[in-house]
Amino acid sequence: MAKKEVVPTTKSGIMAAVAEAAGITKKQAAAAYDKLVEIAVKGAKQEEKGLTLPGLGKVKLIKRPARMGRNPATGEAIKIKAKKVVKIVACKALKDAILG
Repeated sequence: MAKKEVVPTTKSGIMAAVAEAAGITKKQAAAAYDKLVEIAVKGAKQEEKGLTLPGLGKVKLIKRPARMGRNPATGEAIKIKAKKVVKIVACKALKDAILG
């Protein structure tokens, strides 16, 4: 039987795996990760474009318009304010790798 690969689920576990694979220190891996997150945040703030992370997907800021909704407890109509939300869309390659 083939041994299952353990996938790290914490930041420190991910940094250790990246450091080992790249042949760098955990501190260097964490610095690279933090910079990637910083770039993703700046890129997502560009509303019309967002930021595409090849192999993962796209991070973008979406403006949701104001709309009417219902209070589920009372059924009363309520007005929901317009707001901005962050949307992460998985790329086709990631979907295919996960879903098969």
